[in-house]
Amino acid sequence: MSAPTRLAAAAAVFCLLSACAPPAVEGESPRPVRTETVAAQANGIAASYSGEIRARRETALGFLVSGRVQQRLVEVGDVVTVGKPLFRIDPTDAALNANAARTQVDSARSQLRQAQHDFARYSQLAEKNYVSRSELEKARLQVETAEQSYRAAEANYRVAANQSGYTTLKATVAGVVTRIDIEAGQVVSAGQVVVHIAENGEREIVVSVPETRVDELRQARALAVELWAGPTRRYTGRLREMAPDTDAVTRTYEAKISLVDADAAVRLGMTGKVLVALPPIAGLRRLPLTAIYDADGKPSVWIVDPKTSRVSQHAVTLVRAQKDGVLIGAGLRDGDVVVTAGVNLLHDGQKVQPLVPAPRTEG
Repeated sequence: MSAPTRLAAAAAVFCLLSACAPPAVEGESPRPVRTETVAAQANGIAASYSGEIRARRETALGFLVSGRVQQRLVEVGDVVTVGKPLFRIDPTDAALNANAARTQVDSARSQLRQAQHDFARYSQLAEKNYVSRSELEKARLQVETAEQSYRAAEANYRVAANQSGYTTLKATVAGVVTRIDIEAGQVVSAGQVVVHIAENGEREIVVSVPETRVDELRQARALAVELWAGPTRRYTGRLREMAPDTDAVTRTYEAKISLVDADAAVRLGMTGKVLVALPPIAGLRRLPLTAIYDADGKPSVWIVDPKTSRVSQHAVTLVRAQKDGVLIGAGLRDGDVVVTAGVNLLHDGQKVQPLVPAPRTEG
């Protein structure tokens, strides 16, 4: 290779190297940048989940006897108190059964009286040896049998009388009717659920939690609940229940968070969100997303030397994104001044001039 050829090749290599890592230019004017001073994250990682307000307890009621529904006395949304009639079924059959049972009681009472009278008569005859001791014993056993039959008839009558009263379904709790499953004229069986009542008192919000965030919610330092209808008020939450298994469709766990200080503004069916505050992680620091510089696939930041106003590149460890920021786990110290805007236009050792934030104007 001739000398001119070798010289041209060396010049080309020098140009390539110069393009990859341009040196700092003497006398270049400082580049304006925005900066932020690093400080440890005071609060833990925040997360939020949307959900629906429900009653802490919901009661499902049904008739204790079967029959045809004669009257529907409530509607969905009605406020009910304990003992309020909700539905009635046709009482004809129950009344007939109660009358038949009462007739059996009267018959058993008559038989008992007859047996007692016979036993008294046999006792007098036995004292005069007009009847044998075996006949007297037989009369006594008939009295005991009659007494047992009478008690059984009375028990049957009480059951039939109760069933006659069961033809009217009454509210066992105070609350709001949330669902009705039958209509007038429909035949229902004993034990079939016909109405649902959300009880007054504690309210809770039900949310779906991804399987990767279950432990995070369990270890939450504090829970707060905001309603979309009233975002200015926050309620204190407490994790009451975490489902042991995931939903078959969403593959998420259902969590129920009680609202400790719920008031009248918290109504059933409202939409809200649960705000989760986790225990702080030692050394965790937060920066805006614009501060992260991708250097050969590795996250880095530019740190400004306060003495020389020159920047140097430092690798950092990302923990996770958080809204419009990112949480840094390693690579920074409290007090470091980090460039937060213009990171892609800098090179190592470049002199910068931090911009002073403009004062806010009252609008």
